[in-house]
Amino acid sequence: MVKKNLKNKVGTNTIVQNRQANHDYFIQDDIEVGLVLQGWEVKSLRAGKVNITESYMFFKDGEAYMSGATITPLRVVSTHIVANPTRIRKLLLKRCELDALIGRVNRDGYTLVALSMYWKQSWAKLKVGLAKGKKLHDKRASSKDRDWKRDKARIMKHSTR
Repeated sequence: MVKKNLKNKVGTNTIVQNRQANHDYFIQDDIEVGLVLQGWEVKSLRAGKVNITESYMFFKDGEAYMSGATITPLRVVSTHIVANPTRIRKLLLKRCELDALIGRVNRDGYTLVALSMYWKQSWAKLKVGLAKGKKLHDKRASSKDRDWKRDKARIMKHSTR
């Protein structure tokens, strides 16, 4: 009997990615955090009705929160629930991780950016990046580098024939 490899693949469990974050920020480090969600939000996540491109993280009273993420409610949500798609959601971190992030954000001028949201077993997780903003010339340079890598791969592919 052959056992199948049942490891979770990130690509198959990904709910949404923030591709704009890599364009706008230098991502120094990333961390996996949990989210406090309501039942209707989990159902909407399973349907893929979430947008994290305009979300941002902030600290209040020694805890981390996410604001600006939009989770669109499904039409089949119960009538007794008032769904707020852009409510502030609490992030779940260990105390040592939270203290380290608060220190780096306050001291070193970093910001926290949502990179992707995915399923890990039955839990919704958020990958948060510790980032510094790019200036316009940095964006141009990274665009130039990306174009050169693509052209170089194309040239190498045709030169081997």
